[in-house]
Amino acid sequence: MSPHQDHSSGVRLGEMDAHSYQEWVRTEKTCVFIPVGAHEQHGPHLPMGTDALLSTIISESVAADMHAKVAPAFAYGYKSQQRSGGGDHLPGTVSLDAEALIKLTRTVVGELLDQGVQNVVLVNGHYENYQFLYEGVDLALADLGLQKSGDRAVLLLSYWDYVSEETLSKVYPDGFPGWEVEHGGVLETSLMLHLRPDLVQMERAQNHPAAEFPRFDRLPVAADRTPASGCLSSPAGADAKKGELLFGQVVEELSADMSSEIEL
Repeated sequence: MSPHQDHSSGVRLGEMDAHSYQEWVRTEKTCVFIPVGAHEQHGPHLPMGTDALLSTIISESVAADMHAKVAPAFAYGYKSQQRSGGGDHLPGTVSLDAEALIKLTRTVVGELLDQGVQNVVLVNGHYENYQFLYEGVDLALADLGLQKSGDRAVLLLSYWDYVSEETLSKVYPDGFPGWEVEHGGVLETSLMLHLRPDLVQMERAQNHPAAEFPRFDRLPVAADRTPASGCLSSPAGADAKKGELLFGQVVEELSADMSSEIEL
C-alpha cells in the first residue's frame, strides 16, 4: 500500500451506516466529496483506474482536514479523446457517453442535496469529464429549485488546477510538455509512485517523445497518431519524491480553498 498517511478512516461514506449518516446530516454542517475518474488505459505501467484512484486519495485527504465525508468514486468517465487521453479506441478504456455521465451526476448530486447534505464537492481526475459534470450539477440544482439558493452549494474542480507553476518547474526541470499530453506521463506516474507504488510497473514504462497532434479532432480517429504505448508523454523522470511534492502542494491549497469556501 501507499507510504503516505492514510486519511480514509472515518471519512468514507460507503463505510458509514445509514442511521449514523442520517444523524450526521440532521445535526451537523455537512460536506460530501465525490471523486470522479475514468476506466482508461494509462500505458503499460499504470493501472486503468488511475484517474479515480488519484481523485479518491486527494478527496480523502482534504475531507479529513475538513471533517467532511467522501462518497464512492465515479469509476467511469466520459469518452477518452485522442488528443487528451489517447482515444476511446484503445483496449482497456471503457467509457460513458455524455447522457450517461450527466444523468449519473444529476442523480447522485441531487439525492445528496435532497437528503439534506449542505455542500457537495466533485473532485475530477479525468480531463474529458468536466463539462458533463457541470451540466449534471446544474440540472440537479434546477430539479430541487436551488439555482438561486445560498444555503446549499456544489463545487466542481479538477485536481491538477491546484498544481502551481513552482511545483511544475520542479517536477519538469526540462520544461512542462503541456496539460494536453499529460496522460500516463511524469505527473500521474509520480503521484502513483508516491500514493500507490504497488500498482506501478516502472520496468514496463516506455520512453518516447510527447505526442504531436493536429489542431483538430478527426472522427473516426487516425489510430496511428496515438503513440503505441497509449501514453501521450513519457513517464521518464517520474519518482515518488516528485509525487510527494505534487500531492502535498495540491492537498494543502485545495484544503485551504475548500475550508475558506465551506463552513463546517
